[in-house]
Amino acid sequence: MIPKREKQVQEDCGDLLIEVLKNLVFFKVEDCGDLHMVQLEIVVIFKRDCGNLKGGIVEECGALQGDVVRLISSSSKSKSSKSLITCSTAFHFPPLNQLPDSTSYTQLRKNNLYSSWHSVNSTNTAPSSHNRNGFFSQNFNQKGSGFWIGQGLIGGVRNFSGESVSRESLNYDVVIVGAGPAGLSAAIKLKQLCKVNDVDLSVCVVEKGAEVGAHIISGNVFEPRALDELLPNWKQEEAPIHVPVSSDKFWLLSKTRAFPFPSPFNNRENYVISLSQLVRWLGMKAEELGVEIYPGFAASEILYDTTDKVIGIATNDMGVAKDGSKKDNFQPGVELKGKFGRVTLFAEGCRGSLSEKVIRKYNLRDKGQGQHQTYALGIKEVWEITADKHHAGSVLHTIGWPLDPNTYGGSFLYHMKDRQVAIGFVVALNYHNPFLNPYEEFQKFKHHPAIKPMLEGGTVLEYGARTLNEGGYQSIPYPVFPGGAIIGCSAGFLNVPKIKGSHTAMKSGMLAAESVFRTLHEGSPLEAFWDSLRNSWIWKELYTARNYRPAFEYGLFPGLALSALEHYIMKGRFPWTLKHGKPDHEATDEAQLWRPIDYPKPDGVISFDVPTSLYRSNTNHDHDQPAHLCLTDPKIPELVNLPVYAGPESRYCPARVYEHVVDETGHPKLQINAQNCLHCKACDIKDPKQNIKWTVPEGGGGPGYTVM
Repeated sequence: MIPKREKQVQEDCGDLLIEVLKNLVFFKVEDCGDLHMVQLEIVVIFKRDCGNLKGGIVEECGALQGDVVRLISSSSKSKSSKSLITCSTAFHFPPLNQLPDSTSYTQLRKNNLYSSWHSVNSTNTAPSSHNRNGFFSQNFNQKGSGFWIGQGLIGGVRNFSGESVSRESLNYDVVIVGAGPAGLSAAIKLKQLCKVNDVDLSVCVVEKGAEVGAHIISGNVFEPRALDELLPNWKQEEAPIHVPVSSDKFWLLSKTRAFPFPSPFNNRENYVISLSQLVRWLGMKAEELGVEIYPGFAASEILYDTTDKVIGIATNDMGVAKDGSKKDNFQPGVELKGKFGRVTLFAEGCRGSLSEKVIRKYNLRDKGQGQHQTYALGIKEVWEITADKHHAGSVLHTIGWPLDPNTYGGSFLYHMKDRQVAIGFVVALNYHNPFLNPYEEFQKFKHHPAIKPMLEGGTVLEYGARTLNEGGYQSIPYPVFPGGAIIGCSAGFLNVPKIKGSHTAMKSGMLAAESVFRTLHEGSPLEAFWDSLRNSWIWKELYTARNYRPAFEYGLFPGLALSALEHYIMKGRFPWTLKHGKPDHEATDEAQLWRPIDYPKPDGVISFDVPTSLYRSNTNHDHDQPAHLCLTDPKIPELVNLPVYAGPESRYCPARVYEHVVDETGHPKLQINAQNCLHCKACDIKDPKQNIKWTVPEGGGGPGYTVM
């Protein structure tokens, strides 16, 4: 007989107190070998050679029974704990000792990663639902997102066993990297096809954000064309799409005036939305169909077989210190593989780190349309304004001031629901002036006489930034590689004149899903995805819009004239296709050709400094981890970037990650504040010598967007 054990552990996470209560009551154990205890800041029972471990209860072990874990969280009073109002804890149960090869041990290793869901101020312990390969998830309530894997959000789990654990390997028919519009649309479409054809394919989506939607940021005036095809009943199923466009304006700004132009965007029947909220809803729809979604796990490595075919991905190790040593909460990464070398889809969004590796390795850019990708940086705030100034569904775009005539960019201002307004500024990253600061241009823009009155009396709710693809038709890579495909903004399907890419990203995921299903079910080649893409409305849409963005290589007013001719008269039927200029990093001029820009100081009412804005992004990284922003040559910032380009990395980054400081010897050096990173990828794109390499940090780190 094992006596009743009671123990309480308290962990202080800011103002959020997590109490873990154990009431372990066990009865007679028959023929179950030795009983061991693993302490991971909670007390659980670990059995060797005893079959499946489910929810902390060892089955098939005689009469071993128990109520193992109860989680209670309380005291969520401060602003800092609001993002933790619904959270989870991930527990990793490694074997205490090396066990002999056996069926029971193999099964035990397959079932060694758990997530236990709980809600604030709840003392009820809901039974976990068993997913395919040892992951457990239980929604904390019917309306919650249900995707929290709070690794790092409440302090992590400490492993006291002292044993190293090899990387786990979990097998799926389809592995999708990125829970954005493209990745989730692909997952949903695959499961829909399985249901129609009575086929069982396992589909896994891995997401580096702490929850689905946490890293999603977009304008967003949403065109529902792809969603109508994917989920025709989205209105009845309570999709967070509530505000139809009510007006659509387009202004050319001078320093003091706004000149109205005919709007070329045709936003009738579109909606003003929060894309991060829509993605959460898509995630719920995917889970309802049987898709397994694992947020908080960052895909850091591509796995290949001996023939150089992609067979899956691996997530990065957790709990590694800056010096590379293993901390007490170390957990090895997990390998997610396609069964028998099946299919991996990369849907990481713009400038995805693994997607770029695949594009280079298999020379996909040259196999596709052939031109390099060109990018822009979008910076966004969500405000809550006074009721008398709010007009739900109102859409405004501007070009011109404060940018110079040779720099492409503009602004947007969208009235959402609940007196919320999304305001943002987009700057093409092929700008020439190394002293230009996109963040400061945005703050300056908000003081324009036609813009400032809309914001006065309001408050900022959230801030964020992200790069976006602007290469369009000319820059689409060949999307298929041995073992998988690239979809969504990882490939680059943004329609620049529409300023929209969510609908094309979703459609690309759906087309890929159809090709993947035929490949796995019928044996047809995955290369059919390329043909489907070129025969779809995506291709027609991007071909028609292909000359809009490169027209602005000649400046603002020639670009307006050429694009108007293309849009209103030729309608995409020009007999030629314009080419993009230099790659963005090569477009930066030397500092000696330009004068520094004297930006006004923020007033703290309409404009703000970077630390204030960064706080509003809910960005968080563990400080004690290896830098995810790597310098190929540590000497280049001091020897090239600073003397030749005046240190542009300190200006193009919208989160003040890069600062040139003086060291103890009086010499300048580049200080990297990686914990500030918004995952926008601007540094990976704009660095003049391509010396900065963006890699994924620990899963769960980065921004925590909720209304972006």
